[in-house]
Amino acid sequence: MVAWIFIFWFMQINKCVSAFTYISSCYYRISEEFHHEGDVVIGAFFPLHTFHTKKEKPHSTIPYYYLDNKIQYNFKNYQYILALNFAIEEINGNPSLLPNISLGFDFYNVRFTGKYIHSNTFNWLTALGLRNYLPNYNCKKRNFTAALTGTSWITSALTGTLLQLFKFPQITFGPYDFHLSDRGQYPSLYQMAPKDISLSLAIVSLVVYFNWSWVGLILPDDHKGNIILSDFSEEMERKGICLAFVKMTPATWTSYFAKFWENMDETNVTIIYGDIDSLEGVMRNIEQRLLTWNVWIMNIEHHIIDIADYFMLDPFHGSLIFKHNYRENFEFTKFIQTVNPNKYPEDIYLPKLWHLFFKCSFSDINCHVLENCQTNASLDVFPRHIFDGSMSDESRSIYNGVYTVAHSLHEMRIQQLQMQPYENGEGMVFFPWQLNTFLKDIELKDKRSLDWRQTIDTEYDILNIWNLPKGLGLKVKIGSFSANAPQDQQLCLSEQMIQWPEIFSEIPQSVCSESCGPGFRKVTQEGKSICCYRCTPCADNEISNDTGADTINFFKDNISLGDTYRFRGSVKHPQVQRGTASRQAWHEKRCRQVCEVSRETLCKCREEQLLPKICEFSGL
Repeated sequence: MVAWIFIFWFMQINKCVSAFTYISSCYYRISEEFHHEGDVVIGAFFPLHTFHTKKEKPHSTIPYYYLDNKIQYNFKNYQYILALNFAIEEINGNPSLLPNISLGFDFYNVRFTGKYIHSNTFNWLTALGLRNYLPNYNCKKRNFTAALTGTSWITSALTGTLLQLFKFPQITFGPYDFHLSDRGQYPSLYQMAPKDISLSLAIVSLVVYFNWSWVGLILPDDHKGNIILSDFSEEMERKGICLAFVKMTPATWTSYFAKFWENMDETNVTIIYGDIDSLEGVMRNIEQRLLTWNVWIMNIEHHIIDIADYFMLDPFHGSLIFKHNYRENFEFTKFIQTVNPNKYPEDIYLPKLWHLFFKCSFSDINCHVLENCQTNASLDVFPRHIFDGSMSDESRSIYNGVYTVAHSLHEMRIQQLQMQPYENGEGMVFFPWQLNTFLKDIELKDKRSLDWRQTIDTEYDILNIWNLPKGLGLKVKIGSFSANAPQDQQLCLSEQMIQWPEIFSEIPQSVCSESCGPGFRKVTQEGKSICCYRCTPCADNEISNDTGADTINFFKDNISLGDTYRFRGSVKHPQVQRGTASRQAWHEKRCRQVCEVSRETLCKCREEQLLPKICEFSGL
């Protein structure tokens, strides 16, 4: 009964989202920025909403601008702002870290296009607002510290082209990217995410564990995708795994990109690797096409929230996700329970969430004031597919990035006080580029020696998505991988806990060709992968003694008890007298090897009198 009530409530939420004609116009009015005051300020460039258009109503004077824009929120990414707020409140409340100095932030939305990314960066650097730019000047007396950018490498790279001109500190919270580690091009950029040096090994180890030899691979079509393809190909070739297909996601995704989805049904297992931004189109299409026959192995979590979706099945139910092994932050979960629009009146997204999901009404005064709200409304009651309270990898990198800035400021403050013991009453005064010296020093320290940067590059948790019925949204840890462990102990799984996609009643199989049975051998097919073969019967004087054998062994013609017997192509029979105990034991051992291969093979041997006496000793 409880389950049906939950499902009904979940469907009502989707109905609210999709019923655009009944939603207040305030829902569509959104600023591209908001500010949280502090003595020193961090710039936060996060992707929380975007606009899409069918390009039906072009603007009369502005090129490449359309009037039929529709807003699209990604409320799961709102956790980025929460992680930022959480870290800042912890630091501001800690008397031992930056005493008498408060941190604040300036938030700017990222729309994934170079024009708007550069526009927001200029807006922040000049502090003019209203898209008025005055390069090389800051028109407000504000202490800027560093910029937090992500989630994709391209967003950080575009932002960096401006920030690096001023050696402005830039901290990225997206997946680690070797392109951004180029100190010549990005001298003041610091990446919070671990390097993922063992991820391909971890995923391939899982594939080997389940004997999946025929898998697909989806990657972003960029330099990082090419590196990962090389890593996966090397690991898979070493383990005898073949790629059914390799799909490279285009930079500009379109739902009409039909060719991309060809041959997707050739395998039951597909690996999806990339960052949230580069894979958004793929994830959305998988959900829209209801591709429920595949086990998706991913390094990211599905972040797309579809509207007006009444399907009970989720294509990502049963997916397996590799995430870095972090210590859970329970204080963050408690913090989320306290968040509401009254606590953060400057926040432009909380009123939208409360209006949409708690049916609060906007006041006639402005779109930030709500009326008729539930007093106990809280983010932690949202379904997990809409908002997840557990800290994501990106949110953790934001949290660590804020602490990195705070510790660097603290070290710089100590140095300033040592050089000038008596303050002049102006508080902390510095140029942002001066922070680089301290950021580099902290970056070189042992990560595990600092509580706020606890991560191990070589360890992963393996999560299983339980989302049946759709909306359940549980992430259950079913295993782990540690590259530092002995080879036979690197992968640890609780196989009985795994929920597979609904189409499978048992562990899925993913092979190009079924294994050849006893008495058959593999024959490769010209122009096809080595995993795709046909099975052909062994010749009269040959025997295949293992399932899936690549080669066969042979028996010597006209064999007799006095001859040297050859089994498995190498073992020789000792010359002993007929009827002795040692000879009988040897016959029995070798006979069982033959009989276990196939009784048909044994009978054939008897008919041809190749083994006329061997099985008499064992009673077979």
